[in-house]
Amino acid sequence: MDVNGSAAIISGGASGLGEATARELARQGATVVVADLNEERGKAIADELGGVFARTDVSDEEQVQAAVDAAVATGKPLRVVINSAGIGWAERTVNREGAPHSSASYRKVIEVNLIGTFHLMRIGAAAIARTAPVDADGQRGVVINTASVAALEGQTGQLAYSASKGGIVGMTVPAARDLSAIGVRVNTICPGIIDTPIYGFSSNAEEFKAKLVAPVVFPKRLGRPDEFAQLVFSLIQNDYMNAEVIRFDGGIRFQPK
Repeated sequence: MDVNGSAAIISGGASGLGEATARELARQGATVVVADLNEERGKAIADELGGVFARTDVSDEEQVQAAVDAAVATGKPLRVVINSAGIGWAERTVNREGAPHSSASYRKVIEVNLIGTFHLMRIGAAAIARTAPVDADGQRGVVINTASVAALEGQTGQLAYSASKGGIVGMTVPAARDLSAIGVRVNTICPGIIDTPIYGFSSNAEEFKAKLVAPVVFPKRLGRPDEFAQLVFSLIQNDYMNAEVIRFDGGIRFQPK
């Protein structure tokens, strides 16, 4: 599918994977809507790319609806929904002191990562459904969700995070089957360890990232956000890619710790 002349909404578009994806889609001719909580950074990126910023907490249904409405208001047909907003969390099911995992932190991660993805996928797809098909197959648009290899091989302390990302993986096939009726494809990417601002910029951060590289098979480095964005664009372009969960991880297989 050609994104030139269409609108694309990207949650988490003010940094990391989302920012790289917003830049790639804008480069390909899409009008991007950067949906993020970081107002200063989000506005700057949207202005630079000739797009629109929508302050969005993806766990809030009304804010997601407003962001989708902003995409529709661009006057370009909404064709692309990218879910890349998310938060991490490290906490054991039962810690070394014998205390159980906090239900509040578990709920927060689920609300942002899983329910937030659900909100933008369904509300965005409903808006896509109101557009005209772009080809003889009846295609109208594409949804791409971001999960994690932690959904498949969660490590110690990743209970909440893995559950949230596993839920995204689990939604992929039924969502694709549901949305096929309106000409919308759904795919999910499971990134491994990608070099994003989440690791910080100090010397300690670089040391930590060097340790993370050890189990990567090849190439022996962290993934880059622009490589993720390239994969997103490839999935949009390839009309036969649907209902798939794609690992993007340099061959890494997580060990328990």
